[in-house]
Amino acid sequence: MAPQTVPVLNEQEAACGWSLGSLPGVYLALSAHLSGSTSAVPQRAHVHTSTLQLQPGGIMSASVAVYRNIYTEDRFKQAYGADEQRTGDARLRERLSGACRCSRRACLHLLRDRVPVLDWLPAYSPKKCLLGDTVAGLTVGVLHIPQGMAFALLTSVAPIFGLYTSFFPVLLYMIFGTGRHVSTGTFAVVSLMTGSVVEQLVPTPLEVNSSSSAADDFEAQRIAVASAVALLSGIIMLCMFGLQLGFLSTYLSEPIVKAFTSAAALHVTISQLQSMLGLRLPRHTGTFSLFKTVVTVMKNLGDTNMAELLISLLCLIVLVPIKEVNMRCKHKLRTPIPVEILTVIIATAVAYGFSLDSSFSIQIVGHIPAGFPRPRMPALHTFPEIAGDTIAITFVGYAVSVSLAMIYADKHGYSIHPNQELLAHGISNTVSSFFTCFPSSATLATTNILESAGGHTQLSGLFTSLVVLVVLLLIGPLFYFLPKAVLACINVTSLRQMFLQFQDLPELWRISRIDFLVWLVTWLSVVVLNVDMGLAIGVVFSMMTVICRTQRAGCSVLGRASNTEIYRPLEKHTKCHEVPGVKILTYNGPIYYGNRNFFREEVSKLLGLTPEKIRSREKVQKALEKREQETSVNTVERGITNHLFSPNNEIFRPEVPESEVQTVLIDCSSVLFVDVAGARLFIQMCTECQKIGVSVYLSNCNENVLRILTSSGLMNYINAQHIFVTVHDAVMYIQQQREKPQENTSTVWV
Repeated sequence: MAPQTVPVLNEQEAACGWSLGSLPGVYLALSAHLSGSTSAVPQRAHVHTSTLQLQPGGIMSASVAVYRNIYTEDRFKQAYGADEQRTGDARLRERLSGACRCSRRACLHLLRDRVPVLDWLPAYSPKKCLLGDTVAGLTVGVLHIPQGMAFALLTSVAPIFGLYTSFFPVLLYMIFGTGRHVSTGTFAVVSLMTGSVVEQLVPTPLEVNSSSSAADDFEAQRIAVASAVALLSGIIMLCMFGLQLGFLSTYLSEPIVKAFTSAAALHVTISQLQSMLGLRLPRHTGTFSLFKTVVTVMKNLGDTNMAELLISLLCLIVLVPIKEVNMRCKHKLRTPIPVEILTVIIATAVAYGFSLDSSFSIQIVGHIPAGFPRPRMPALHTFPEIAGDTIAITFVGYAVSVSLAMIYADKHGYSIHPNQELLAHGISNTVSSFFTCFPSSATLATTNILESAGGHTQLSGLFTSLVVLVVLLLIGPLFYFLPKAVLACINVTSLRQMFLQFQDLPELWRISRIDFLVWLVTWLSVVVLNVDMGLAIGVVFSMMTVICRTQRAGCSVLGRASNTEIYRPLEKHTKCHEVPGVKILTYNGPIYYGNRNFFREEVSKLLGLTPEKIRSREKVQKALEKREQETSVNTVERGITNHLFSPNNEIFRPEVPESEVQTVLIDCSSVLFVDVAGARLFIQMCTECQKIGVSVYLSNCNENVLRILTSSGLMNYINAQHIFVTVHDAVMYIQQQREKPQENTSTVWV
């Protein structure tokens, strides 16, 4: 059969005075086509012409007439496809040779990929970056001191361990991390989740004698559990890195992360009430822990230590306004005002000068040992009990870290490698766990300060670590009289950014109601239940919304814009019109076992494929076949030929009015994948359409969809020449078939 041509404009428009001479490129392309291979000569030639017109207001309008052959999938592969077998073999050989290649250059490349400091440090520019890295690193280091001690209280361990966690992970991330503006260390949400695990395994006794050896054993047990969480978290990250599972962070979408951190911030705030009020209460964990804590605090308000309440109020009065100034004037201030460390120094001095611990029974930090921590083995025997909670902690820490790294990488124009981030945080947690550290991650507040203070590279982490090291070696014991209420206030005020995320809700509602619902469900789940279970519910609910959206993807009827090759849904483009006798359908989603029934209902409704209609049309078809067999003569009624059903499974065309659908064309451009159930549904639809004399065509099938349909046996029910590259190819083919002069035969073969 001679190939067809695809005209975009009609012949009158293509010939309305447009000159080929004004478009040399088009002329050459047309000449090359006409003088090329004669193996495919078009039945009708349509000139490929273009014109540009200047409309009022300077707007350019263009009209184009396209000339080319009609392409089915088979013909297009013959003309432009590659040898699949040869390509597959070549790819396999390429992968094997790449995996087995071992050379000095390959080893150096691998080493630079796995240890990024070897890549960026030799190219470091001191003149450009050193001052900014120094100032930013020192600023963040000063902030790490009070926050490290404060977040240690959230983890239910001694403040000194927060300083350790602010030192080791920072150094290790500088060596292995790819985020130039990421500040790692203690993070409120991760510390709170770790503290819940510690409280479950080593509950807080109501009375603890800080001078007894029992208290030391109690603290040792707690940090051993917290270090075990860090070790197991690091091992999980390293295993994920080995399996290249960095993409899993994408399952924690932005609405989930923001809702989770906002709800966790509320948990942190409520958990700090007892320290701010000077109450000695046990810490609640598990389901409804937030409400249990509120009830317990309300019942014990009469026991409030007024001195600690006054200290908390004064700290909030100082911290909140100055942090607001830092936020509003961050572009004017070279470095933010170090209000946290100033508050810690002043509060420590006042508590020491007035002996507040003995005079008013306020809770103080106590002994902070000076010197470098000695390696200590975490509580490995707790792994079975902490495994579930640690998985949640790992995902939260990694998701927050990668999200922050990507935000600032996009802002400054460099790339982040999620799998390498897994390696960096995995090594940080694994190694630091042997030095009595609890889980660490990137932190919101210090990362923002690091970037705004002028940090350029990971070298800023070195200066941050130096500040913390000085405190560990020399200054730490001076914080003996620091009131714990001050650290609680620092905890609460550091969560300001998380609470401000509520401001995004109106915009989220305007952009996507579904994402708003994901945010709300996640927030309520975390607040009402607990941090771990709430996060799991948020992820599951988010995945359910994706499944529901794929299940309920819309099926639309396409219409053609006049004199173009453009086809759009009729419900949104009223000036587009259906091709007479052709129903063009498109489905905006995959076709699989979960939505096959919905897809069938939608198509049946649009085509009118009711069981009654199928039975009645099938009877008409059988009657026509019987009559044709008896008379062996073509019958023409109302100008339409009734063709016989082919013995080779060709589509039978009974007598139908022109207003009814005679051909169904399915645009598969939005069908991402098809499974076995979806392929069987296609076969069922083809047989039903054949029963009522409707032809079935496909277009825009991607390689995987076409492969699955072919492997499932669809070609036994549909002609391979009915699968086209584009919708317009199929429409032109259908129209040209109708325009052919009717031959003296009772069947038409295509």
